Amino acid sequence: MNLNQLYSEIILEHSQKSPNKKKIDGANIEEKGHNPLCGDVITLYIKTDGDIITDASFTGQGCAISQASTSMLIDLIRGKKIDEAKKLVQEFTDMIYKKDVDLDDLGDAQALAGVSDFPARVKCALLPWKTLEEAVDEKQEKNNKDEDK
Repeated sequence: MNLNQLYSEIILEHSQKSPNKKKIDGANIEEKGHNPLCGDVITLYIKTDGDIITDASFTGQGCAISQASTSMLIDLIRGKKIDEAKKLVQEFTDMIYKKDVDLDDLGDAQALAGVSDFPARVKCALLPWKTLEEAVDEKQEKNNKDEDK
């Protein structure tokens, strides 16, 4: 089996059989993402305790790239601090735009590195990452406002 076949299998596994694709109870962050170019739609459900992401999941529909990318993101952020999750968003984005990153930090998500060769698919791969970034930025903003009161 060559590397492309392995990556294809990883992407198919995450897009078709993800245990992360469900709505979790008790999520205190819920953020919808949409890619109007191809119709991908996801909703991230994130449970936090302070600044730790204790659990996460997603629902949605779309192409294999968007669904796999979302599943891979969920695997990576569980147990991470919000700032660590934001760093992963930056690393993934850098990888997609062919900048140097430590691919080991990205786990299975490194299988999506080749998406950068297909400009029409880049937004599909980035959808969950940008959605997560918006969700945690909003949470941090709200927390900062609450602290200022």
